Amino acid sequence: MPRRRNLVILAVAAALLTSIGAWRISKARCFQLVGEMTCRVETTQKIVALSFDDGPTPEGVDAVLKTLEPRGINATFFLIGKHMERHPGQGRRLLAAGHELGNHTFTHTRMLGKLPSTYDEEISKTDRLLKAEGANNPVLFRPPFGKRLIGLPLAVDRAGYKTIMWDVEDDAEHHPRPRDYADDILRRVRPGSIILMHPMYDHSQTAKDALPLILDGLKAKGYRVVTVGELLALRRR
Repeated sequence: MPRRRNLVILAVAAALLTSIGAWRISKARCFQLVGEMTCRVETTQKIVALSFDDGPTPEGVDAVLKTLEPRGINATFFLIGKHMERHPGQGRRLLAAGHELGNHTFTHTRMLGKLPSTYDEEISKTDRLLKAEGANNPVLFRPPFGKRLIGLPLAVDRAGYKTIMWDVEDDAEHHPRPRDYADDILRRVRPGSIILMHPMYDHSQTAKDALPLILDGLKAKGYRVVTVGELLALRRR
């Protein structure tokens, strides 16, 4: 009896450790079990990619375009399918301004433990909406909350997309003042970085206010800001 109990305890412990390990892998920015993934590009050039997640919302698009357009900067927007349905035309506005669109799933739920068909539908529904907005052959995908293990990356590959993560993320929770928020990003950026920001919603005012500070700070440091696609092209040269 004690031996059986010990085996049960060991089995439970092994399952727990496996779950913890899988959870940590699912959150890893720059590691993925299967499929192609990019969190930054190795380069000596002072060039970084700027990316925005979520939306599109009219207020978010208005605020970001107001900041980017006068500076002549283009960025990559990873859009949620259900928000494109709710706000048709916002993706088209971004494309008309010279920006790049990426796929951020349809529902923006954690993509773990789903059926393969669920992953496929999340990507394909959003792909159709991106194309309806005018995106020509979108190929960049970002998992919601950065979470993925095996099923989602395989679905991304099946759809002909590339998983794009990041190495510098905004942190409004710990840096609620725009200046501190911007300085935190500027401290961590390096050549080839992919910067992630979340300016699309009413509660994202800190991100909106920090964006011009970040762009002006990058310029002062000698960085050129490009889209994710332009950054990826450096690897093919």
